[in-house]
Amino acid sequence: MADSKRDRAEPVDHDGALRRRATYASVAVAATLIVAKLTAYLFTESVSILSSLIDSSSDLLASLVTLLGVRVALRPPDRSHRYGHGKAESLAALAQAAFVTGSAVFLSYEAINRLINPQQIQEGLAGIAVMILSIFLTVGLVAYQRHVIRRTGSMAIGADSLHYSGDLFMNLAVIAALVITNATGVGSVDPIFALGIAAFLVFGATRIAKGSLDTLMDRELPHADRKRIRDIVMAHPATRDMHDLRTRNAGSIVFIELHLELDSHLTLAAAHDITDAVEAQLMEAFPQAEVLVHQEPYGLSDERLDTRIAEAGRLRRGL
Repeated sequence: MADSKRDRAEPVDHDGALRRRATYASVAVAATLIVAKLTAYLFTESVSILSSLIDSSSDLLASLVTLLGVRVALRPPDRSHRYGHGKAESLAALAQAAFVTGSAVFLSYEAINRLINPQQIQEGLAGIAVMILSIFLTVGLVAYQRHVIRRTGSMAIGADSLHYSGDLFMNLAVIAALVITNATGVGSVDPIFALGIAAFLVFGATRIAKGSLDTLMDRELPHADRKRIRDIVMAHPATRDMHDLRTRNAGSIVFIELHLELDSHLTLAAAHDITDAVEAQLMEAFPQAEVLVHQEPYGLSDERLDTRIAEAGRLRRGL
């Protein structure tokens, strides 16, 4: 029997516009904070503010990469990319992780150097004022990004939002370092906080990189989602069985492929109608999915992916 395929609806223009506006807002906030934090660092010479300045600089680079990644991901499928360009968002997120890690390494170097060669912070109140401004701008940006993520499921914007959410805690840590240093006069507090911020940045970068690599390597959807797919397929009264379920995530698009086993006496038209009904149920449960169903007679003995995977698992356990 012929394969039956139901594609997800193309992303509406409004969703695409939301993604673009989110990337523009991210770039604008990062650029504004760079100017403000650079001014504060020149007044205070605080390594904690320097850490925040470095992070905002990496934010700007990451936001520019995100902007480019989203623009590419929104392109429709073409002759060379028939699955679309959704993984461009994963590449953008992976680049973000690299930027964050690099900034953490540089920050650690500066903090250790400041521990060895302590330096008194000047004009701490100016630094605190800039960090409060940073918090307000970042809160507004993260709130808007989360709205966009709920609407579009964008992975790149999700990584960007995770990064900026981490910035909120970092900015609070910088304020704490400035307040404690001004109150106690202990110069080591500032670089110690900076080292803690660097560790936090590496932790966030690891999470971003893992999610990106999972998508780029076509990792299966979580077990709960795969069980949900199977339950939906098996719920149709005409379904006899299913096998070779394959799933993957490409940015905001989910791909679902499976073999649907039906009674062999069905006509092609009847099998097509049953498959349409199953696909409609899957599309309702996974609105951003493209579903590909191959129909075949129930009980047919053929080579199956499920069998090869099971045999490979037994071989690994036997080694």
